[in-house]
Amino acid sequence: MSNLRQEFIAFSVETEVLRFGEFTTKAGRLSPYFFNAGLFHDGATLGRLARFYAQTLLASGVEFDMLFGPAY
Repeated sequence: MSNLRQEFIAFSVETEVLRFGEFTTKAGRLSPYFFNAGLFHDGATLGRLARFYAQTLLASGVEFDMLFGPAY
Protein backbone atom coordinates (compact mmCIF):
# COMPACT_ATOMS: atom_id res chain seq x y z
CA MET A 1 0.00 0.00 0.00
CA SER A 2 1.37 3.41 -0.93
CA ASN A 3 2.40 5.91 1.71
CA LEU A 4 -0.29 8.34 0.49
CA ARG A 5 -2.98 5.68 0.99
CA GLN A 6 -1.68 4.90 4.47
CA GLU A 7 -1.67 8.60 5.35
CA PHE A 8 -5.25 8.98 4.09
CA ILE A 9 -6.45 6.00 6.12
CA ALA A 10 -4.68 7.33 9.23
CA PHE A 11 -6.23 10.78 8.64
CA SER A 12 -9.68 9.21 8.25
CA VAL A 13 -9.30 7.28 11.50
CA GLU A 14 -7.91 10.32 13.39
CA THR A 15 -10.90 12.43 12.35
CA GLU A 16 -13.29 9.52 13.10
CA VAL A 17 -14.53 9.60 9.52
CA LEU A 18 -13.50 5.94 9.30
CA ARG A 19 -14.72 3.82 12.19
CA PHE A 20 -14.30 0.14 12.85
CA GLY A 21 -16.85 -2.01 14.62
CA GLU A 22 -20.07 -3.72 13.66
CA PHE A 23 -22.35 -1.69 11.41
CA THR A 24 -25.50 -2.51 9.46
CA THR A 25 -25.79 -0.93 6.01
CA LYS A 26 -29.03 0.44 4.57
CA ALA A 27 -29.23 -2.79 2.57
CA GLY A 28 -29.17 -4.76 5.82
CA ARG A 29 -25.67 -6.17 5.39
CA LEU A 30 -23.14 -6.23 8.20
CA SER A 31 -19.95 -4.25 7.69
CA PRO A 32 -16.78 -4.16 9.84
CA TYR A 33 -16.29 -0.45 9.10
CA PHE A 34 -18.23 2.76 8.45
CA PHE A 35 -16.97 5.75 6.42
CA ASN A 36 -18.87 8.98 7.14
CA ALA A 37 -17.57 11.61 4.70
CA GLY A 38 -19.96 14.12 6.30
CA LEU A 39 -17.46 14.41 9.14
CA PHE A 40 -15.06 16.25 6.83
CA HIS A 41 -16.89 19.36 8.03
CA ASP A 42 -14.41 22.07 8.92
CA GLY A 43 -11.82 24.07 7.04
CA ALA A 44 -8.82 22.18 8.38
CA THR A 45 -10.12 18.71 7.50
CA LEU A 46 -11.50 19.84 4.14
CA GLY A 47 -8.16 21.44 3.29
CA ARG A 48 -6.28 18.28 4.15
CA LEU A 49 -8.79 16.18 2.19
CA ALA A 50 -8.30 18.49 -0.81
CA ARG A 51 -4.54 17.93 -0.63
CA PHE A 52 -5.09 14.15 -0.72
CA TYR A 53 -7.29 14.57 -3.80
CA ALA A 54 -4.69 16.80 -5.47
CA GLN A 55 -1.76 14.49 -4.71
CA THR A 56 -3.68 11.45 -5.96
CA LEU A 57 -4.81 13.20 -9.13
CA LEU A 58 -1.32 14.51 -9.93
CA ALA A 59 0.24 11.09 -9.27
CA SER A 60 -2.25 9.43 -11.64
CA GLY A 61 -0.81 11.20 -14.67
CA VAL A 62 -4.31 11.87 -16.01
CA GLU A 63 -4.66 15.20 -17.82
CA PHE A 64 -7.35 17.36 -16.23
CA ASP A 65 -8.55 20.92 -15.92
CA MET A 66 -11.05 20.50 -13.08
CA LEU A 67 -12.27 18.07 -10.44
CA PHE A 68 -16.00 17.54 -9.99
CA GLY A 69 -17.56 15.84 -7.00
CA PRO A 70 -20.82 15.51 -5.10
CA ALA A 71 -22.36 18.68 -3.70
CA TYR A 72 -22.56 17.36 -0.15
